[in-house]
Amino acid sequence: MSSAATPQNNAFLTELARLVGSSHLLTDPAKTQRYRKGFRSGHGDALAVVFPGTLLELWRVLSACVEADKIILMQAANTGLTEGSTPSGNDYDREIVIISTLRLDKLHLLSKGEQVLAFPGTTLYSLEKALKPFGREPHSVIGSSCIGASVIGGICNNSGGSLVQRGPAYTEMSLFAQIDESGRLRLVNHLGIDLGTTPEQILSRLDDDRIKDEDVLHDGRHAHDHDYVNRVRDVTADTPARYNADPDRLFESSGCAGKLAVFAARLDTFPAEKRQQVFYIGSNRPEVLTEIRRHILAEFNNLPVAGEYMHRDIYDIAERYGKDTFLMIDKLGTDKMPFFFTMKGRTDAMLEKCRCLSRTSPTALCKKSVTFSRRTCRSE
Repeated sequence: MSSAATPQNNAFLTELARLVGSSHLLTDPAKTQRYRKGFRSGHGDALAVVFPGTLLELWRVLSACVEADKIILMQAANTGLTEGSTPSGNDYDREIVIISTLRLDKLHLLSKGEQVLAFPGTTLYSLEKALKPFGREPHSVIGSSCIGASVIGGICNNSGGSLVQRGPAYTEMSLFAQIDESGRLRLVNHLGIDLGTTPEQILSRLDDDRIKDEDVLHDGRHAHDHDYVNRVRDVTADTPARYNADPDRLFESSGCAGKLAVFAARLDTFPAEKRQQVFYIGSNRPEVLTEIRRHILAEFNNLPVAGEYMHRDIYDIAERYGKDTFLMIDKLGTDKMPFFFTMKGRTDAMLEKCRCLSRTSPTALCKKSVTFSRRTCRSE
């Protein structure tokens, strides 16, 4: 979809710049490249990338996009894990506006850390850090947390595929915008928190952290997948414990996969495991691993926090191509990973401009440096 400089588009972009400030609006394809291209896959054109700084700004940007009949693509960390955070091709019937929520990275702890109110840009890492003094953890503390993945992104995609105790990310309490049958944008407050009635009242109170304990209701709605343990233990069931687009795990923001614009989600947190141990079990016979899995799920008093199958090929791929990431985590810690992935995205976008350097990506350089160091160590 081409982004022609029509009078209508010019007026629309002028309005976006007025709403968020010209420094928080990108239209140059060279500058929007890293937001239009997924970290792992996905790529396409976009008319603009917008960076609202408050929830109220986000609401006004959404309203302008709906009024201008643009496709809205909500984006947080752009990890590319689901290919849902970037355009995919250029065969859309309308122009796309990417709304980046990176600036909306606040969070609000409720009930002494037992729950959290996550904003669109809240990352798993920042939530993990905020909960540490309370001896608690977010739903997921592995995998995508290392690359700065957002909490809301996990809810929208029911993430947490390897989590055995906690299951997929899920909540029945969120604040979201949707387009109704008449084509109008509506804000729906199902957070269980009394914040007012109009969008301006609701969003301003969240932006200003004006949340009182007495405003928070506890009405029995769930803020995590509370019965997953029972399902995953039923190893004789005819249906899997979880699968993509499971209708029982689709509830408003949970599993919406971008069909709603999520402003906030209320989620449970979990006591941190004080004693943990990782076990690697290898076998040349898959049926052995199947029997071990069934026995653990059905017979163990305490389920593993997480479990994952790894084919031998994946192990070999990680051994060859994953050492740069391993070394960074080992020497610098996971808290530095989002910064490096952001820098990688920016560098990739810059190198794309130069044909002679387009194949000299940061990833390739890291692989070569690790290979060189490995050979040097062996020669010594």
